[in-house]
Parts: sequence; structure tokens; C-alpha cells
Amino acid sequence: MIITKTPFRMSFFGGGTDMENFFREYGGAVLSTTFDKYCYVTVRHLPRFFDWSTHLTYSAQEYVTDVDEIKHPAIKNAMKMLDMHEIRLLYEADLPARSGLGTSSSFAVGMLNAFYALKGKYADKKKLADEAIYLERILCKETGGWQDQIAASFGGMNRIEFNKDGTYDVHPIIIHPDRKKQLNDNLLMFFTGFTRFSSEMQKANQAGYNEKINQLKQMYQLVDEAELILEDKNSDIDDFGRLLDKTWRLKRQTGGAITTDSIDGLYEKGIEAGALGGKLLGAGGGGFLLFYVQQDKRSAVMEAMNDLLYVPFRFEDGGTQVVHYTPENYEPREA
Repeated sequence: MIITKTPFRMSFFGGGTDMENFFREYGGAVLSTTFDKYCYVTVRHLPRFFDWSTHLTYSAQEYVTDVDEIKHPAIKNAMKMLDMHEIRLLYEADLPARSGLGTSSSFAVGMLNAFYALKGKYADKKKLADEAIYLERILCKETGGWQDQIAASFGGMNRIEFNKDGTYDVHPIIIHPDRKKQLNDNLLMFFTGFTRFSSEMQKANQAGYNEKINQLKQMYQLVDEAELILEDKNSDIDDFGRLLDKTWRLKRQTGGAITTDSIDGLYEKGIEAGALGGKLLGAGGGGFLLFYVQQDKRSAVMEAMNDLLYVPFRFEDGGTQVVHYTPENYEPREA
């Protein structure tokens, strides 16, 4: 039996510039972090006592006798890609799916990590990220960028650089632990209650894409400014919050499905209560609102958001991990 633990991510700056059609022409970068909310994937070979050969449990349950019968596209394509047979897979998570935190990509990374471990093979973080991107973007044909798979696999607070030649580089943010703690303490996250499929939001936001290039270029430039704020101990870290407000107002211009009147109203309530900035996490349309709030304004913002679920969190650095490994002897069925 294998159990993997894979973190979710929050993207601060550069979201949208990780789309391949953008960064292959202009380059791109994202500043993001993973935090201590995880998805868990448990995988083992299914004993041969049943009428089915594969049992899957996620938001639904599937009992199938052939991989081609599987309805979940990521599981089906991953099993075919890695030649997996006769498995029982269980997915569970600390946060809801379709909530703007890269949940589907964290699942993809954690599932691939578990499949390799079940085969007795080691897959490094880059291999897992690359294959999760291939799984979601090519095999499953889901619209979206590359940042989620990379963040979930590598973990930590990073600048992820996307190069015009189709490669990427992961650069850890060099920040003093006290300064990092201060940043963490000043961030408040709330669940809006709305969930949606990121790939559907991305498709909706692709409309009029060429008109949004200028905003995406400006968002790309803000990654440099944000990185400098974090790494320069003499800079005012509150400027990070103010910059979040700037990038959110740019992000709102890059797609009609980014926000709603309800989300705009919630965001403005937070700003009026004293937040310096914030953003909706993910592709848009719902999920989690993140605010940067100085400590003396914290109670006022919490009161303004009292109708939403507050979700405390701490940054994490581990990325995807195998947290339980019990090898199995598995002999494939004879044809």
C-alpha cells in the first residue's frame, strides 16, 4: 500500500503568464507558495476476490473490469500511461475540489507519485511535474497553465520561470524566516463557497485573449517587484499587500469569468475594513479570497468576512511526498 501527501498552492503573482501560448512568445513567471493543506492518494493492488478489477473512490465511486471503462479522465489516462492494472485508489483532501488552489493538479502529481511507488520506482519532483503537465494538458486535453503541477511537486515558496523554449526553472525565494512568518501572519484566507472547474474558467477567459496581452505583460513585471519586496530585508513588506491589490485589478481585466459581482463586493468589503490588498485565488469565478492585512486591522477584516469560512494556514516546503510505503508482490494476470 502507498499513501502520498501533496500540498495545495496559492499563487500570488504572474498567474496567466504560465499559459503555454503566452510564455512561448513573451516568457512568463509565477510567484507562489504551497501551504499546509493537502490531498492524500492511497493506492494498492486490488485482491482478486471481486467481479471488478479496479475500484476508485473520489467524489464518486467506480467499479470497473477494464481501464477503458473508467470515467475519471485523469485516473484513466494516468493508469494507461504508466501501465497500471488491478488497483484500489482512494482520494481525500483537506479542502474542496474546484476551489482555485490547484487541487486537480495536486491530485495528478500525488497519483503519479503513488503509481511509481507502487511499481517500486522513484520519480523525482521534476519528472512528476512534467508528467502531470503532460497528463492534464495533453492526454486529458484540459485548458490551463503549468504552474499548479510544478508547485505541487516541488513545494515551498518559489519563483517559477517559464521560458520561450518550453522549459521552466524553479527558483526558491530567499527570505529570512522572520520575514516569511510575518508574511504568513498577515495573510487571511476565506472560502467564498463557490466552486468551479478551472479548465472551464480558462476556456471562458481565452475569449478576446489578444486584447489581454498588455495586462498579462504587466502582471509578469509585477513578479519581479514582489520578489524584490520579499528578498530585500530593508523593503516594507506591507508593499507586498499593496502589490496584490494591483495584480488583482489587472487580473480582473483578463477574462470575463475571472470575477462576479458577489466576489467583487466581498473584496471591496475587505479593503474597506483595512486590508491593503488581496486576490481571488485560481482561474476565477469562485473559491478562496486571500487578503493581506496588517495586524491592527485583522479583527476588522475578520468581522467584515464573518459570513465566510476562515481557513488558517501555514506555508510548507515539502512538496509531494510518499508518507506510507508498504511494498507488494504483484504478478500480472496471464493474458
